[in-house]
Amino acid sequence: MSRYRLQPTPTEEAALLEHCAHARLVWNLAVEQHAHWRPGRLSAPGFAEQCRQLTEARAEFAWLRAGSVIVQQQALKDFAQAMANYFIGTHRRPTWRKRGRSEGFRIVAVQADDVHRLSRNVGEVKIPKVGWVRFRWSRDVPEGVKSYRVTRDRAGRWHVAFAAIPEPIPAPGTGGVVGVDRGVAVSVALSTGELSHAPRLLEAEETQLRRLLRKLARAKPGSNRRTSVKHKIAKVKARERDRRKDWVEKTSTDLARRFDVIAVEDLKIRNMTRSTRGTLAEPGRNVRAKSGLNRSILAAGWGQLVERLEHKAPGRLVKVSAAYTSQRCSACGIVDAKARESQAAFACRSCSYAGNADVNAARNIKLAAGHAVSAREGPRVAEPVHREPQPVLLSV
Repeated sequence: MSRYRLQPTPTEEAALLEHCAHARLVWNLAVEQHAHWRPGRLSAPGFAEQCRQLTEARAEFAWLRAGSVIVQQQALKDFAQAMANYFIGTHRRPTWRKRGRSEGFRIVAVQADDVHRLSRNVGEVKIPKVGWVRFRWSRDVPEGVKSYRVTRDRAGRWHVAFAAIPEPIPAPGTGGVVGVDRGVAVSVALSTGELSHAPRLLEAEETQLRRLLRKLARAKPGSNRRTSVKHKIAKVKARERDRRKDWVEKTSTDLARRFDVIAVEDLKIRNMTRSTRGTLAEPGRNVRAKSGLNRSILAAGWGQLVERLEHKAPGRLVKVSAAYTSQRCSACGIVDAKARESQAAFACRSCSYAGNADVNAARNIKLAAGHAVSAREGPRVAEPVHREPQPVLLSV
């Protein structure tokens, strides 16, 4: 997806918000229909039946008929595709869309003349029942675009994303293999010894965010003041999110250009960031600490980095097992849980190797990827060898 900043006028923004409301309504009605289904009942209505019901609703309600049928039908089609992805196990079950959070709609069957370039930095796109809306031409729009999606984030910014398959970055052809270890304190550590940190908010911005959160806690629900504070919080968080996305793009591009094979750990991030709050009958333990860890993992951009590497270096990304990568010595291969003296220090008690713990883990990932590529049997890590530390003989 190639995303661009949309620049609608107040009149165009009102029309876009109406499209978002109609798409959200149709989506939520489809979710409600499937939520009532139980085993033994008739199957929930499919896409064709829901389109027939939409036609009847548009004939009865003038406010719904005033909207775009393309936007409304596409919301039903997107829901049908989301349910299909859920049943094959690749995505979660589609849930409710909330106003102010999941604002957006999709347009398909885009013609070649529906997107124009007006000047060096300005373009325009044709949106049904809205007209031509300008956007910032920050880079060339991909050729052969068949659909696009218009979205509005919590900070109130509009974007248009054109669906296109990105061109992969060619491999350098040097045969280089790199191991990538993802962490919290150090976002990315390479087997070459390089360390990289995902950008966070500045100290002044964190102070501002804490102050805004305190104001939000004191604001009355439904008041204009609460809405204003929420908008300011969204702008601060959007700043951090944009910086992290920019870092992910630059890091993934650099790795794809420098190495032929990129090895990462096969981490189940969704399971790792699952809440431990529990229930009233069985409350969780250390919930606050686990919540902080979950936020740190998500802020490090683990999933975004691997996703972009899959797009930019298809077929060159190798996922290996994460077992014992942080406890294994990359020099002698001995697994010792006590070798990691601290978060950043690794000291093998068998061969006296010492170094950065994250770099050591990245080198283990690289070694595992080398075995997997040579065997052509997928990622595989050798079984750990547990030995007692041997005394080191020093010459006098």
